[in-house]
Amino acid sequence: MNVNPDTAGASRDPVTVVIVGAGSRAMNYASYALKHPEAMRVVGVVEPNPVRRAHTASLYDLPADRCFADLADFAARPKLADAVINGTLDALHVQTTLPLLHAGYDVLLEKPVGVSEDEVLELYRVAEALGRKVMICHVLRYAPFYQELNRIIREGEIGDVIHVQTEENVDYHHMATAFVRGKFASRERDGSSFLMAKCCHDLDLISWFKTGIKPVRVSSFGRLSQFREDRAPEGAGTRCVADCPIESRCPYSAKTLYVDRQLWPVYVWPGYLDGVRLSDEEKLASLVGDNRFGRCVWRCDNDIVDHQVVQFDFEDGSTASHSLVGGAAKACRTVHITGTKGEIYGELEEGSFVVRYPDPWQEEGVYTERKVMLEVSGEMHGGGDHRLVEDFLLVVGGDPGAGYSTSLAHSVVGHVAGFRADVSMETGRTVEIDWDDILV
Repeated sequence: MNVNPDTAGASRDPVTVVIVGAGSRAMNYASYALKHPEAMRVVGVVEPNPVRRAHTASLYDLPADRCFADLADFAARPKLADAVINGTLDALHVQTTLPLLHAGYDVLLEKPVGVSEDEVLELYRVAEALGRKVMICHVLRYAPFYQELNRIIREGEIGDVIHVQTEENVDYHHMATAFVRGKFASRERDGSSFLMAKCCHDLDLISWFKTGIKPVRVSSFGRLSQFREDRAPEGAGTRCVADCPIESRCPYSAKTLYVDRQLWPVYVWPGYLDGVRLSDEEKLASLVGDNRFGRCVWRCDNDIVDHQVVQFDFEDGSTASHSLVGGAAKACRTVHITGTKGEIYGELEEGSFVVRYPDPWQEEGVYTERKVMLEVSGEMHGGGDHRLVEDFLLVVGGDPGAGYSTSLAHSVVGHVAGFRADVSMETGRTVEIDWDDILV
């Protein structure tokens, strides 16, 4: 569905929202209100960090009685808004959303929905029972690249889809920062697996391409092969800046990535989201000290896998596979969809894909193809972030033109498949999915 930002919400009062968890993702979605105040208005914030709470209050001109440090305090008050943008950490998603639903709010919830199949299904059943609208931030469904690709599938241009192959390559500096040194490095500590933290988008896309047809079996293999102590280069120290003689020629050097190249400041520097800016000297001192991002990537406490492949068998006999690879030189998402009449191949970051058809009557070659060029927005996720917000506003407003493509009911499919894939990887067996027992 394409949403016109100039008309979304134009014929009605703006949808009012409260931000719960004023981190980077929630603030990105909320910033839509700054560009389109006629469509959305931020009227409150729930954030335990006092600096971040004060910054949000200043940004949206919020009175003190609309700023909360505690979710329970907020949820106990009479309803203050139409909806909530929930941008809390993965492990908090379900436990914070449940009281919001009981308090009467519709919710835009950051992905993944939760960190276990049981809690995701609990949220789904509560939302259904209460009649609340919960929309998951699977923003890639709203990126023009995937919108156009899915339109071609839906209109039958390549026939029936018989195989979907997707891949996400996580580049080396992102991998090192988020999944080795950072907050998503340990499933036991942080809640989400590598697959669910990074690729619930991709699993959701596969289920979207196969809308109405569910996976019934899944298998998966993966390992922690690269980022472990026995793979450390000879002579590597324990902290890049403090004691490593090979730091200057290491692509994972904390100094090179975070000081010289200034990558990932939101992750690396305490207080960055709150407006704190460090000098280079202060940054180096932090990396020498106890900053977790100063550690050698081969000597961290990470326990998640660094590469994984997932395979799906669908109820119509079609198949799909997804590969997740950490440590690539270039970050990219690729897709290759084969149908009975043709195929689609493309890379999100290139902003184009090709559609090919068998054609033995060609003088040169045995197929024809056309290239579909799309605008690659400077926004995150191929331009999908604010398009998702636009649709959420239509959903909350009850607009019959809303796509509501990423409803919780739709998102359950990719999540369950992902959780079962992790079970398969851990147990070494193919795992069945009986949807009659799940969606009750």
